Amino acid sequence: MEPGGSILESIGQEIIGVMSPVSICMFLVVLLVYSLYNPATATTIRTAANLVYMESPTDSTSQKLEGSLLNAVVFVILIALVTFLLVLLYYYNCTKFLVYYTRFAAFAVFSSMGGSVLLSLIQHFNFPVDVVTFCVLHFNFTIVGTLCVLSSGGPIVLKQSYMVALGIIVAAWFTKLPEWTTWVLLVALAIYDLVAVLAPGGPLKMLVELASSRDEELPALIYEARPTADMGRSGIRGSSLGLLVGGVMGDNSGSNSFEIELQAVLRNEDNNGNENGDGESIINVLENESSEIEVVEDDVGESSPLIGGTSLVERLPSPSERRNNDNANGSSRENESQREDGAEGLRGLKLGLGDFIFYSVLVGRAAMYDLMTVYACYLAIISGLGCTLILLAVCRHALPALPISIALGILFYFLTRLLMEPFVVGTSTSLAMF
Repeated sequence: MEPGGSILESIGQEIIGVMSPVSICMFLVVLLVYSLYNPATATTIRTAANLVYMESPTDSTSQKLEGSLLNAVVFVILIALVTFLLVLLYYYNCTKFLVYYTRFAAFAVFSSMGGSVLLSLIQHFNFPVDVVTFCVLHFNFTIVGTLCVLSSGGPIVLKQSYMVALGIIVAAWFTKLPEWTTWVLLVALAIYDLVAVLAPGGPLKMLVELASSRDEELPALIYEARPTADMGRSGIRGSSLGLLVGGVMGDNSGSNSFEIELQAVLRNEDNNGNENGDGESIINVLENESSEIEVVEDDVGESSPLIGGTSLVERLPSPSERRNNDNANGSSRENESQREDGAEGLRGLKLGLGDFIFYSVLVGRAAMYDLMTVYACYLAIISGLGCTLILLAVCRHALPALPISIALGILFYFLTRLLMEPFVVGTSTSLAMF
């Protein structure tokens, strides 16, 4: 089997671990849009994404297109400048400043934007909440979220939950952008993501290379799936230990104590998953047994060591068998190294928070039209993300997650809105399809 096949088989749980939070984020954004969006009372907000042009329903198509292009260009330039500044700060080891800046950004999002979304939900559903209770709950939510997003010691589920909540809040705000600005901005960001990650001298490429050279984690808002490569690697280690134990243990009753010790160690390895501690325990058992073998040699006075009355000389293979075993062990080690390389390269899939946000913005914009476009856009985005993850398994280096998913999502949105929706509605109203 080629290495790619084993790699693809080993990342199923990783793909689910990334697609599940993306799906949850998009689903909750769609619910927010359906709950809070009202075309009659909808207002356009002024953000960094529409600094130049404020879209108006009375503007012509050419004016909307020109103004949206200007907004997208300005927004992408601002993002590029900020990213290059982050690269410069990280290059000069200003890591603490980046950590504090990221936490301040998370605090601002949770406190201001998150508070606005919570207030809108309370007003819409008429929840009986007093001001003091709301302030206390919102304060705790903000502080815990700010501490969790960049912490390494807290529960991984709590950190992942707050990262998804952060993406939901920002995406809900971006859905308030005008329609033309939203679509042009999504296309521009997908192109920028492609260039920034893959082009030589791209800011995101430089940032990832710097972090890899220093063997450090990026101080950024990045969602990381729970690594499952350790499970596969422990399985490889367990099989090699099985071969080791099978080559040492004897068949007679004199080796029962040695078997019990090794079985206890292996059970501890399965329960604890601690490589260092279990490895030392196995080495101690082997050393103790080797000392017992030497004692047997001294007592018996023979040249062949004994374990439980069975001579190891009788178990040694012939020269031809040794050559066959060496060839088999060589191929086995090669397969194990390929599996370990694949597991190491795919350990802990990471997805930037911006990908969560703009995936959700796309389906949120689709939710303002009808559910059919939401289904089509969701399937297109998930398919694009799956293609990206497969390419990641093959290429084994950082890849942009926006281009394929955004391209498919926009394509399916307009195909569904312009072709599929009129066809389905027409056939349903004429009773040609139920």
